[in-house]
Amino acid sequence: MKRNMIWIPAILVLVLLSACGNGNGHSVPTGHESGSEEAHEKHAGGHGGEDTGSHVGERADNHEGEDGHGAHGEHGAHDADEQADSGRFQASFTFGGDGAEASENAELTVQITDRNGNPVNDFDLNHEKLLHLIIVNRDLSFYNHIHPDFIGDGKFTVATSFPEGGNYKLFADFVPKGEAGVTLNDWVNVKGKASGHKAVEADPELVKEVNGKQIELAISSTKPKEDATLTFTIRDAETKQGINDLEPYLGAVGHVVILSADAEQYIHVHPLDEKSTGPEAQFMTEFPAAGLYKIWGEFQHRGKVFTVPFVVEVK
Repeated sequence: MKRNMIWIPAILVLVLLSACGNGNGHSVPTGHESGSEEAHEKHAGGHGGEDTGSHVGERADNHEGEDGHGAHGEHGAHDADEQADSGRFQASFTFGGDGAEASENAELTVQITDRNGNPVNDFDLNHEKLLHLIIVNRDLSFYNHIHPDFIGDGKFTVATSFPEGGNYKLFADFVPKGEAGVTLNDWVNVKGKASGHKAVEADPELVKEVNGKQIELAISSTKPKEDATLTFTIRDAETKQGINDLEPYLGAVGHVVILSADAEQYIHVHPLDEKSTGPEAQFMTEFPAAGLYKIWGEFQHRGKVFTVPFVVEVK
């Protein structure tokens, strides 16, 4: 019995060594070990999403074979700190009837499918909504942030209008169930007269008045690929007293969307302190390249949402 107890382990060891070898003393490959694309996707410039608090999409046009994604990060309570492989998802933007006409309500449908064309029906809440839809025109003078209703079969619908004819870019920002965030976009055309587009120009000073409020923006860095803290200070325009009773908007003190002048770089930023009530609201991001960027800050006070735009040059 004792000899059996000794030889059985020895035999097992020989079997294991034989299975692990290839006859030349090297391990037999069992498969190339690499993380998933979404698990390793990083913020443009080399920082992971959880370091930047921003959602960046580089050249995210919704065309087959193009890259429609970036890093989705958060300083705060946002769950997705990496951007999913958006090649696995597609979005189409269509209007009912004969299409969209300037200054008229149009029924817009956003269809989300997987790469095989199957509708996606399971989504995680992303700051209180299943889908955030950002709409801008060619020169970024028009901005709209709306939330279509989910009606099933991968479809979201919303009635919206456009101030004039021309091209508009639509960004669908969502989180598939159990996945990281995805941003898909495309240009659509609206019928009607279009005015001439103005060049996007940097603001000479970062102070604006909107809805009886004075909003000042300070940026810690305007160099590309550096962490930049955006500090919005919100005061009463008349008294210049700081407003310290801002209300949560979509579950946070505010939201910031940033677009490059050509609408190719998309950054969705959430606050460092979501529970702040003002007068300061801080956000951290990173500008991926030199150029002009338009920044929209969105806040809520006394039941009304107000949006303040700034244009800055990164160099």
